[in-house]
Amino acid sequence: MKGANDTLEQLAEARDKDQWGSINGLEKNLAFHLSGHILHSIYWHNMTGDGGGEPLEKDGVGELADAIAESFGSFEKFKAQLTKASATTQGSGWGVLAYEPVTGRLIVEQIYDHQGNVGQGSVPILVFDAWEHAFYLQYKNQKVDFIEAMWHVVNWQDVAKRYTAAKERANNLLLAP
Repeated sequence: MKGANDTLEQLAEARDKDQWGSINGLEKNLAFHLSGHILHSIYWHNMTGDGGGEPLEKDGVGELADAIAESFGSFEKFKAQLTKASATTQGSGWGVLAYEPVTGRLIVEQIYDHQGNVGQGSVPILVFDAWEHAFYLQYKNQKVDFIEAMWHVVNWQDVAKRYTAAKERANNLLLAP
């Protein structure tokens, strides 16, 4: 958050001094820092030592399981998409399961750095860190092995709570003034 706070101060100063040429770069820097904070925060909550498998009705995450099946055709198809999105993110980035509020569906997104390629209003609910720093010490250059290991620690209860919260907030995105 230090980077975001520093950038907010720089933005205020640039606006006060009428330095509009630097605003675009500072806003991109702010998006990088804020998105990085959000994605990392979600990432840590998305994992648990007794997680993994697939979201099942008996675990209290049936609505999420149904949404995955409706949006992707099956859990296996969803898993293949998120795995591929995470594994093929070039350089620094993330594979993300997000709730897309306009269509009311779940989508898989590739996010480079912390903010690129994300639709306005989509809400990340499950994130896989595909940055080298997340896997290199243990997995070296075997990113796919790291991603496969991530599937064994997914906290489906956390993902289901995020899904429910995203759906509840979605109606606010397109409200007419």
